[in-house]
Amino acid sequence: MFNVLITGLTSLLTDISTEMVYPLLPLYLTAALGASPGLVGIIEGLAESLASLLKVFSGAISDRLGRRKPLAIGGYGFSALGKVFLVLATSWGWVLAGRLADRFGKGVRTAPRDAIIAEAAVVGQRGAAFGLHRLMDTLGASLGVVLAYYFLTGYRGDYRAVFLYSLIPAVLGVAVLFLVREKGPAGIPTKKPSLNWRVLDPRLRAFLVVVFLFTLGNSSNQFLLLRARGLGFAPETVILLYLVYNLVYSLVSYPAGHLSDRIGRRTLLVLGYLAYGLVYLGFAVVKDPVAMWWLFAVYGIYIGFTEGVEKALVADIAPPEQKATLIGLHATMVGIGLLPASTLAGFLWDTFGAQAPFYFGGAAGMLASLGMWWVLRPARV
Repeated sequence: MFNVLITGLTSLLTDISTEMVYPLLPLYLTAALGASPGLVGIIEGLAESLASLLKVFSGAISDRLGRRKPLAIGGYGFSALGKVFLVLATSWGWVLAGRLADRFGKGVRTAPRDAIIAEAAVVGQRGAAFGLHRLMDTLGASLGVVLAYYFLTGYRGDYRAVFLYSLIPAVLGVAVLFLVREKGPAGIPTKKPSLNWRVLDPRLRAFLVVVFLFTLGNSSNQFLLLRARGLGFAPETVILLYLVYNLVYSLVSYPAGHLSDRIGRRTLLVLGYLAYGLVYLGFAVVKDPVAMWWLFAVYGIYIGFTEGVEKALVADIAPPEQKATLIGLHATMVGIGLLPASTLAGFLWDTFGAQAPFYFGGAAGMLASLGMWWVLRPARV
């Protein structure tokens, strides 16, 4: 489990850096740089799509080389570079460049890093391994949000000071990753990874289709933050709402992953997507500020039940020589839907009002829950 702990520590430090800036970006773009919610959606859609589209290629390269560590280190390095663009930002174009650099790094690192975790996990404890990694990752996210709140209030709304301090944990995260002990196949594998859709496990194909369709309604988290701001929450309080989400996410991730090892992945995924659908419908109709705190908490349950468990499911099904490739393919299927999802959410918001993207997302979550229940049902004998 050494590599799981090291990758977890790297993710903890990197997420401290990322979440110091992420909840501030929609506020910075709209309040300081004059961007509209529609433009926020386009920026996030482009950035997240770039990250996810790169993951399958990075995973395939990792499988072909039989190496994980160099790609992971390079990816985390690029994400650190992205923070520099935010420090220099004087217009939304700089923010776009920073987000693209940050998400480029995420796209390069994710599949090789997740393959490191899958290969380091003890047999029968893969869900727990991914859950532990998500626990450390989201603990870093929570610390990052706390630091964002501290620096934003301490520096009286100086966003650039927060962006500058975020560079410190980003650089430390890259340095820690050098401690990883490379495992998995030694040298170039004799059997080349393939992405022939027709030869993939039928259950994996059906699972990926459901994930893709759900993603079309799964817009950026920044719309949740804009929704809270629109209901009268101050920027500092919006950060605390986001902290609640991250704390619940971190508390749920490891128990959910461990539970999925015992009772199977299906139940957790069905419940997770159901929680998403309900919480998005809640964001559409919410008027009571107290209810907003509960919605962010339930949103943390959704992501804790699904993110690590989905990765464990893909790793369970993938052949050894395709592990990073198929983990990357899963992320890429998500990425294909992210640009239209966030762009559509911004359009719905600008055209029909703040409630519209959440009604759409709520319906997508309900359908995804039904889809997971169906495609992951036990095979008939």
